[in-house]
Amino acid sequence: MSTAYPSSAYGDAYGDAYGDAYDGPVLVEPGIRRLDGAVREVSVPPLAPPRTHGSLADLPFDNASASPQTAVLSRKEADGRWSDVTAARFAEQVLAVAKGLIAEGLVPGDRIAVMARTIYEWTVLDFAAWAAGLVTVPVYPTSSVLQARWILQDSGAVALVTETAAQAAALGPERSRLPDLRHLWVVEKGHVDRLAEAGTHLADQEVEVRRGMLGPDTLATLVYTSGTTGRPKGCALSHGNFFTEVDNAVELLYPVFRSKTGDEASVLLFLPMSHVFGRMVAIACVRARVRLGHAPSITAQDLLADLASFRPTCLPAIPYMLEKVFHAARARAEASGRVTSFDRAASVARRYGEAVEARQTGTAPGPSRALKAARAFYDPLVYRRIRNAMGGRVRYAICGGSPLGRNLAAFYAGAGIEIFEGYGLTETTGATTVTPPLKPRLGTVGWPLPGTRVRIAADGEILVGGDHVLRGYWEPQAGGVVPAAPDGWLPTGDLGQLDDEGYLTITGRKKELLITAGGKSVAPAPLENWLRSHPLISQCIVLGDGRPYVTALITLDEDGITHWRRMNGKHPVPPALLADDEELRAILRRAVDEANKMVSRPESIRRFAVLPEDLTEEAGFLTPSMKLRREAVLRAFAAEVEGLYTQ
Repeated sequence: MSTAYPSSAYGDAYGDAYGDAYDGPVLVEPGIRRLDGAVREVSVPPLAPPRTHGSLADLPFDNASASPQTAVLSRKEADGRWSDVTAARFAEQVLAVAKGLIAEGLVPGDRIAVMARTIYEWTVLDFAAWAAGLVTVPVYPTSSVLQARWILQDSGAVALVTETAAQAAALGPERSRLPDLRHLWVVEKGHVDRLAEAGTHLADQEVEVRRGMLGPDTLATLVYTSGTTGRPKGCALSHGNFFTEVDNAVELLYPVFRSKTGDEASVLLFLPMSHVFGRMVAIACVRARVRLGHAPSITAQDLLADLASFRPTCLPAIPYMLEKVFHAARARAEASGRVTSFDRAASVARRYGEAVEARQTGTAPGPSRALKAARAFYDPLVYRRIRNAMGGRVRYAICGGSPLGRNLAAFYAGAGIEIFEGYGLTETTGATTVTPPLKPRLGTVGWPLPGTRVRIAADGEILVGGDHVLRGYWEPQAGGVVPAAPDGWLPTGDLGQLDDEGYLTITGRKKELLITAGGKSVAPAPLENWLRSHPLISQCIVLGDGRPYVTALITLDEDGITHWRRMNGKHPVPPALLADDEELRAILRRAVDEANKMVSRPESIRRFAVLPEDLTEEAGFLTPSMKLRREAVLRAFAAEVEGLYTQ
């Protein structure tokens, strides 16, 4: 069933916050299949037609032909200012670098690796490599030398572009083990500009010929999984995979990718482009001609400065970032003696967001006159300040990586920032479900992306089907790409539930499911996610597999702890010295008790330990996409784990 919304529908839904109209496409309701009364499969037909010819390499040139003076990107200069890059100029740069790659001897199908933060050159190199018929291989800039070497070896990369000379130097001793690697270029040394100069003698037709060889089924990129256990696997994603993903996302998320009169749509990307989420967003922006900026540093000071100067209308984010923004705003209010007012405003925003959701789903009339008045009162005092901290123009956030939670999603919706929460994998080219505009279900990850099928297996595992699902895994010893879903269904390894209207909720990871000594199955993710949202807690890992009861390891959030001690008249001390602080443990105990209300008694956390250090990527406890490496944590803190069961 399709629901056509009038052009004023979005304005009616969010007019109190924005006062402008929504002129969007038809919203397609999902098809639902039930088994024994439970929803087992949901599918949504595509909003965009399948791509039958061409490749991602065509996008810069199509944009230049259709709208040459449109600013499709902005590049941050050395003085901090942003310089717009028109579609025509971007196509010129892509063409020049593509010719340089050809001049250096790279042939169609060669793999070229890029090891850099989220910088402008990443996007230029991506499209230039495709225009030259190459396959790009992202490498996280935070990867260890051994991790980088493995990806370069496994992919058979013939060229590597690093952002810094230090990255290139670190790989120097490994060159003898990388016989395929013939080229090493460094962005900060100006090598991308040199590539552009190297191909000036070639005719443009050289690139046109290579572009003409590509089609939707051509391999576009090998994206290696983060590898929470074992070695990462190379996910072989085609040009068609990306077209299916971004074309349907652009059509569905119409408010994000369409400019309004006097309000140009723009996206500031700070998520790593080595991750498929950030990469998908960048390609979607180029596809939709939405002005894209790159923010390489995610330190609070640098990111806030970039937000203030770029002023995006949409932010791709992870829940951790949105939680930090909320907690920082509350800490500032507490420090200035306005925490009671902030908490009232937060309550109003949550109730307002929930009331709008109820109106959109037809279960209630929407915000009352009194609630609208309260929201209007707190907007300049609280909500506008939060929006200003994110640049002042932000209206939307695309959130993925882990569940955001109903309360925080409702707060941001009430504060004037609509959250499109999604779920996906590297194997699904990014999002496979997403919150549908005008029909959110807070606390879920939405419906299948148009063109996608989602099924729940008998054991609760989420299975996914659709043209955005990868061709297969890269296995050079097996001759190339080995199919990952021969029956059309990709096992995700995640556990989930579908409600009666087809909305998906993630309940945990299949391989992380704990079975206590008493035989009780425990999904740790809901407890971990709830506790990680506490302002004093940084990370949490729930234990109990084969044990008599459930326990947890907790690490402390340094900013939260510093603020808490300051507000209580105490000098800041390193969190490592507070593991046995009785007052702090009492607060954490109350947080654990609140989390336990979500689960049954056998699933609840009985004891917890506060670790003396945080679980960071640098220490090897998190993947670059911020997922816990459980085995590494358990090995490093084996004594603390045993102490939870022996004392």
